[in-house]
Amino acid sequence: MTLRQDYFDDPSAWNALVDLLQDTFSIDVSILDQFDGPDPTSMPFGYFDADGRCVANFSAFSMPMIINGRVVKAAGYQSGAVRPEWRKRGLYRDLMQRAFSHTATEGYELDLLLTDKPALYERYGFRILPQHIFVAQTPTLQKSDLSARQLSLEAPDDLRLIRTLLQDRQPASAQFAVVRQMEMFLLNASFNSAIRLTALGDDTVAAWTFDGATFWLLDIVGTTIPSLATIVSALDIQPERIEICFSPDRLDCQVLLEPYDGYTMLMVRGKAAADIVGPLMLSPMAEF
Repeated sequence: MTLRQDYFDDPSAWNALVDLLQDTFSIDVSILDQFDGPDPTSMPFGYFDADGRCVANFSAFSMPMIINGRVVKAAGYQSGAVRPEWRKRGLYRDLMQRAFSHTATEGYELDLLLTDKPALYERYGFRILPQHIFVAQTPTLQKSDLSARQLSLEAPDDLRLIRTLLQDRQPASAQFAVVRQMEMFLLNASFNSAIRLTALGDDTVAAWTFDGATFWLLDIVGTTIPSLATIVSALDIQPERIEICFSPDRLDCQVLLEPYDGYTMLMVRGKAAADIVGPLMLSPMAEF
């Protein structure tokens, strides 16, 4: 068995991780190959057997956040998996500690992860960060000067626009939001066919879903953040209920709170964790 790190420049090793995640979680991260490959900030740590199979992995990646108006150097952790026949040998613990040591050396001040097994990470100083859905009243619709155009990740011009705005975006919230994380946005949009990506003019993209009654606003990507009334008017919908899935402090709207009861829990640790003040939610488009 061979320990490898920072191995994404080896196509065979990357494909071996793709297979591990497909076999473990039934997710196909090879979709990232359509978008120039995996996150270049990612630092994977993995064990490989003699046949080149990835039998265990744990990865760290850069996920800069804005917290209470301050940009924070934050790291996310993902792609943690061990093949069944290699479990209970300490491999996962070993890889986690290597990843944690790497981000500590690099000076990250906040660590984040999503998990359905919080007890596994509490021993390493992580704590659960409660999340909330923000329920807004339907705003008074107004005539919109913004043209709304549905985008497709398969259309080169649309993908170019989305990537440009993700690179140059203003964080959707000043309280708690991702500053920049392109790969997870594109991957999450690809995983869920119900997610609509709509250009509002030339400098904003809304990620949203709508079932005819409830409108879920998942993220706003752009150089400016329009108000909720502007967004809903431009999309030309009349929802009975609006759920905002990120901190709405830049949307100029009044909201009520409901606890978010998701499958996974957001956990944090680090010196910047004490600065986080709720209520908040990590955009589903940034989930990892």
